[in-house]
Amino acid sequence: MNSETIVKPAEISEEELLNVIGKLNNDDNVDGLLVQLPLPEHIDERRICNAVSPDKDVDGFHVINVGRMCLDQYSTLPATPWGVWEIIKRTGIPTLGKNVVVAGRSKNVGMPFVMLLHTDGAHERPGGDATVTVSHRYTPKEQSKKHTIFADIVISAAGIPNLITADIIKEGAAVIDVGINRVHDPVTAKPKLVGDVDFEGVGEKAGYITPTPSQKNKTKQNKTKQNKQTNKTIIAAKQVLRLEEVAANYCVYYVRSSTPGQLKKQSGPTEMQYF
Repeated sequence: MNSETIVKPAEISEEELLNVIGKLNNDDNVDGLLVQLPLPEHIDERRICNAVSPDKDVDGFHVINVGRMCLDQYSTLPATPWGVWEIIKRTGIPTLGKNVVVAGRSKNVGMPFVMLLHTDGAHERPGGDATVTVSHRYTPKEQSKKHTIFADIVISAAGIPNLITADIIKEGAAVIDVGINRVHDPVTAKPKLVGDVDFEGVGEKAGYITPTPSQKNKTKQNKTKQNKQTNKTIIAAKQVLRLEEVAANYCVYYVRSSTPGQLKKQSGPTEMQYF
């Protein structure tokens, strides 16, 4: 597996970025491509995501891949929802007929969770056959509690510390935390990373719970995400070449800005995986 990171200045024009993507789309040596989000404010994020070839779109952000996902067809899935789906399947947490609450409505995280969990398990891209309720940062906690207290599975991706507490979940529920928030640690007086879930409190009540983010496991989490992108690149290559086994070196190209400070704030929660 070979990879290359293409770094462009934040001042790059939209047309210049589209030209870079176009060249990578037409390069037969490139099997997977993603553009690091968020983008500078003067660039249309949706136009850029749709410029990536659907067959090389390892992030699953192209409108065609989003549409296929919504129609329960084979498609490349965004890394975080796919990772959580793998957690649920590998842990053996049942979803058929179960109640699920997804806290978070972003198009890259929350919405794919909903599509994966509520759709028909007999379709081309099998779903979880669950009953799914969606809440978000503007849902009053008391209103959200009416649903979470009966939920068999709670997935939080809202980007709000302590959004999910022990008093709003039922005994034995599976709680999956994919939120990530930077807060001030009153003990060390340093910033630290926390999730959306009160891990200590909820951990006493939940049947399953994922760990909250911390500096010590950040490297492991990032490595897991890279591995998931690598897997999706191989899948993309096999899909294009229509081969059972591909004996080749796959290339993933990342296009990102070299001036992170000039990037606009993300509109949705930061993606992170814990498994």
